[in-house]
Amino acid sequence: MRKLYAQRYIQVMALLGVAWMLIFNYIPMYSVIIAFKEYDIIAPISAAPWVGLDHFKEFLTDENLGYVIKNTLGISLLKLFIGFPLPIVFALLLNEVRSVLFKKSIQTISYLPHFLSWVILGGIMATWLADVGIINKLLMALHLIDTPITYLAEPKYFWTIVITSDIWKELGWSAIIYLAAISSVSPELYEAATIDGAGRFQKMWNITLPSIKGTISILFILAISGILNSNFDQILVLRNSLNETASNVIDIYVYQVGLASGRYSYAAAVNLIKGVLALFLLLGANSVTKRLSNTSLF
Repeated sequence: MRKLYAQRYIQVMALLGVAWMLIFNYIPMYSVIIAFKEYDIIAPISAAPWVGLDHFKEFLTDENLGYVIKNTLGISLLKLFIGFPLPIVFALLLNEVRSVLFKKSIQTISYLPHFLSWVILGGIMATWLADVGIINKLLMALHLIDTPITYLAEPKYFWTIVITSDIWKELGWSAIIYLAAISSVSPELYEAATIDGAGRFQKMWNITLPSIKGTISILFILAISGILNSNFDQILVLRNSLNETASNVIDIYVYQVGLASGRYSYAAAVNLIKGVLALFLLLGANSVTKRLSNTSLF
């Protein structure tokens, strides 16, 4: 108790965080029960009639479920396999830059898009990818295409656009975590490697990467657990009726069928399924990573 009293100001700060989590994360969990009810927004939750697993059955038998899951997993897995290692590579290369001014400039330019919302970036992408946009003009000037292509109207280009724009927006910001981990590596290790005649890439491979293995493992576990999330904001601003077959992911499906139509119970049921699957993915990724690298969240 004496220790708690001595730390009272720090404990109050911690309690504020606990209170925030209780109010916004735990208390709202009561409303999960509407997934098993036919909820009407004008009546209290307690008055809604129970329907059991009807909403879950409806979702699992929906004719659109196949391509919704395909789009969700396709976009998320490509983001994972392409977008996850790129910040690591970028951080490793940026760490080797000796000019402080050049390094700071590249780092600032690379993470600047992170601070722009997808509403702004979506408008930029739509302008660039229009038939009179800079992308078409550049490709036609290089004689790579003969006629302009309306990229956002073609479903076959949508996944590429989503993944490329996501990397553009988050590459620099994601690399900050790895740069922070690299900065904690002991300089003595590099000095010893230099004496032994190791080059830059040898130091990178044998010292830097093993030293940040824990950070990579933790972020990989979190990335796996969020594999069913396809960045709702990004896809909402880039999608349209012409590319719907490639852009209809779970989050968009919930928004359209559940929230936009006022079917809150159905939306809650779909999100509950997604949440349970995310939990299993988290536990599985944590178990595998713990066995392979002896690093885990818990």
